[in-house]
Amino acid sequence: MKAEKFLLELEDILEKMGYTVRKERGSFKGGYCLLEGEKIIMLNKNQPADYLVGVITRFLYEHDHDTSPDDIFIKPAVRKLINERVKTTRSIAEQRQQSERQQEIHKST
Repeated sequence: MKAEKFLLELEDILEKMGYTVRKERGSFKGGYCLLEGEKIIMLNKNQPADYLVGVITRFLYEHDHDTSPDDIFIKPAVRKLINERVKTTRSIAEQRQQSERQQEIHKST
């Protein structure tokens, strides 16, 4: 599935979960905010679709939500892509942490 199509699917999931998705231009990376009680996901139009997919995927599985992604219907192919993306993101984060620990050990010796 192309990144643009995947992004549209993720935006639909967010809307089902009660979030408003806003795409704006600017010098921000994107993320979540609460504005006068409205749950908003801000996406930067200047960023490539693949980057925005990462922003949404991390948001879905790194934050607590009133409605869990597991509680709504998500097309099996989309859920599979989300799970693969989360797995990759977690693996990269673990490698980064391990590298930082090794650097700390190396500095202390």
